[in-house]
This record gives sequence, C-alpha cells and structure tokens, in this order.
Amino acid sequence: MIKIILFYKFVEIENPEELKKSHMDFCKSLGIKGKVLLAKEGINGSISGTEDQIDQYMQELRKDSRFSDIEFKIEEGLIHPFDKMIVRVRKEIIRLGEEIDLKKAGKYVSPQEFLDSYNDKNMVIIDTRNDYESKVGKFKSAIIPPIGTFREFPQFIKGLNLPKDTKIFTYCTGGIRCEKASAYMIKEGFTNVSQLHGGIIKFCQTIPNTDVWEGQCFVFDNRLSSPIGQDKKQINNCIHCNTQSDLYRNCKIKTCNKLIFICNDCRKTMHACCSDVCMKKLLR
Repeated sequence: MIKIILFYKFVEIENPEELKKSHMDFCKSLGIKGKVLLAKEGINGSISGTEDQIDQYMQELRKDSRFSDIEFKIEEGLIHPFDKMIVRVRKEIIRLGEEIDLKKAGKYVSPQEFLDSYNDKNMVIIDTRNDYESKVGKFKSAIIPPIGTFREFPQFIKGLNLPKDTKIFTYCTGGIRCEKASAYMIKEGFTNVSQLHGGIIKFCQTIPNTDVWEGQCFVFDNRLSSPIGQDKKQINNCIHCNTQSDLYRNCKIKTCNKLIFICNDCRKTMHACCSDVCMKKLLR
C-alpha cells in the first residue's frame, strides 16, 4: 500500500534555494516521489511512498521549527501517482500574482461548520479551483469561477456582483488556494469571508458520504481524480457513448491533451483519444 500526502504552510523561508538542496537530498535518501514547491512565502507539496517512508518524511519535516505544526492530508493508493521526485523554488508556492497580506486571510471553518452553513440561505460558497477541477466534483450550490488557472481568480472576483458584506465560504482541494483567495477577497473589501480548513480532502474524510459533496476530487498527479473515501454515484458521462463515467483522462494525442471523461470500453476502442480525428492521427 502506498501513502499519498498533501501539505502546505505559509511561513517565511529566508533562503529557499538553500532549503531546496537539503530537502531534495533528504527526499532522494528516502526514495519517495512527488513534487515540493518552495518560496519565501512557504512550502507546498504532494508526495507518495510506503508507510514507513512517509512517516519518516513527516517526522523529519516537523523537526524544522518552521513546519512543526504543518498539517498533512493523507490518502492511500495501490501504486505511486508520481513518476519522480521534484523540488523547485518559485516566487509563490501557489501563484496568484497579487500582493496580499496572508495574515489577513479569511477565518478557518471546520468541516462541520462548513456543513452547517448549508442551513444559512444567505451564505455563498465559492470554489477557488480551476473550472476543469470542478467538473470532476464540487460542493452543492457552489459558484464555479470560469478560470483555467488560479492567476485568473482576481479578475473573476473583480467582476463578482455580490455585496461586500455577503457571507462567503471558500474552498479548494487542500486549503492553500482558498487561504490565498480569501486574503485577496478581504483585500478587495469583502468583510465576511471564511475558508474551509483542510479543504475538500479533510472535509470528505471527516464527514464521508454527505449529500453536499458531489463526485470525486481532482488531484494534480497521475490519478487525476480521487474518490477521497466517498461512496458516491458517478456524476459525469463518457464523451463517446454517454454512459456514466468519472474516469478523467487527457486525450492520447499530446498536441490535443484535452481533458475528457471516458469509460473503460471507449478508452480501449478509441485508443484513449477524445475524437475520431485524434484517433486517426494516433493510428497513422
């Protein structure tokens, strides 16, 4: 069994380049796979390994006083969802492209508080992920921004026709984007913004099979989607035969690379392509 962890923390890192080398050496020594981003604003990562490897990684990371209280979201899998180990330094650990004060982010709400909020008819829920992620699964009644990258989120907010005192709950996969998004919204004058602590993964693991979550969760690794412990009916249909399928894959033609829902039968007959045109290119 493979363990998969997702984690982040906004914390000052004085010299991320120096940390990059030591962190990469440590990851290689453990034999784990995944991706870790470092910046002066913090750390953001997703890693897979055996139970022992992941336990060692988490223990060692927490020995660093900057990450002593870091929270890990943990899933299980049968195989590694990553091909190799990458540690990179970026300007931001999640790119928004706006100067914001993360000390003024929206208040955390627990999974139970988030669930209870559905009783408030004046509450608005905003998905801070990309629209192609929301197609895989989302919270019921959430506003889905028509964005392809998180960098487009500020433009969406600028065009959002909501009173500044609207009660708003934000969410994302593991918490990092809704934390930055809530801080940006507060900067833009919204006065009652909260964020789902731990994101979709923590919510679904804490409160499984609730009616407010629909579908699966998009993940940025080879799986592309995860049931995150939910026993949910499929909410999507195969692009070719229209049967129910939540299998989300890129078209086999690299120049196309379109994300599609496709069933296992059509995946075989269409050679994992999104259309006859792409399949003909593949079979040339």
